[in-house]
Amino acid sequence: MEVVDLHQRELSCTVEEAGNLIDTLSSEKDALWPWRIWPPMRLNRPLGEGAAGGHGPIGYYVEKFEPGQAGRFQFTRPRGFDRHHGYDLIKEADGCLILHYSLRMKTRGSAVITWPLVYRPLHCALFEDSMAKTQAALGMTPDVKPWSLYVRFLRWVLSSGKAQSQPASANRF
Repeated sequence: MEVVDLHQRELSCTVEEAGNLIDTLSSEKDALWPWRIWPPMRLNRPLGEGAAGGHGPIGYYVEKFEPGQAGRFQFTRPRGFDRHHGYDLIKEADGCLILHYSLRMKTRGSAVITWPLVYRPLHCALFEDSMAKTQAALGMTPDVKPWSLYVRFLRWVLSSGKAQSQPASANRF
């Protein structure tokens, strides 16, 4: 099954300011990834092509990295997640700056079932939180999308009741 999932936010900042946030991915000062409430992104070395790691049960390696501009990650697990996901900064013709996240993959085997039932709802919540964290890091008012009851249920089940709830403020991501 072909899967495309997109998340984006218009940013009120310079390309350099937004690019600096992309460059912090998986670092101690990660300003893009909501690591306080989601499994942190961990790589085996600093962000750059060939670095490998993941978050929670999702594994990948850095397929492409353009400092200050883009990072694309090729899936290595779970089985049946084929292709990639990543962040890009897009400067529109009208001068508008967009942080764009896209996932493009084909699912096969059990992933045809686990993607829509488990991974997709959690994935969408995580990347909406990432976008809100980015806005907060830039001093913008974050557009926080509340988690659905189903996302809260999945997090509770998968963590044996230990998952944190969604913070009231994006500054806590």
